[in-house]
Amino acid sequence: MTGKTSVPAKTWTYDDFIEGTKLDLGTKLVSAQEIIEFAGEFDPQPMHLDEEAGKASILGGLAASGWHTCAMFMRMWCDAFLLDSTSQGSPGIEYVKWKKPVLAGDTLTGHSTIVAKRLSKSRPQLGLITMRAELFNQRGESVFELENTGMFLTRDAAENLS
Repeated sequence: MTGKTSVPAKTWTYDDFIEGTKLDLGTKLVSAQEIIEFAGEFDPQPMHLDEEAGKASILGGLAASGWHTCAMFMRMWCDAFLLDSTSQGSPGIEYVKWKKPVLAGDTLTGHSTIVAKRLSKSRPQLGLITMRAELFNQRGESVFELENTGMFLTRDAAENLS
């Protein structure tokens, strides 16, 4: 035994991401209860707390906060691959767009596309992956778009963890 722990084969490292690849993010049903709970805690505007107020707004119904949509995306992203990766966090988000309201009862699906990758100049064991993600409702309408860069260990660095 060398005392080193190898990373399981399913774990995504920098080396596994290929430009142009689309990663499926699965499916998420959005409930009225979760919209209201999130809004009550973090974004208590009327259109996020009450069906009638939502219908009276330009959103057309009980609508998830944009920040709730971001949080749902993050959960979908984590479940799809991030929790099985060598992710080291992110230096930030280039942009986020809330393109259409996410309403109670909507079913979200999405994907994340690898648009660029490069090794860090100062930390060669770390790679930077730029991804563009998009979520759609059950009608195929784009409701959310985000681009960000994530930091991932290279395969060699991950295999050399102790």
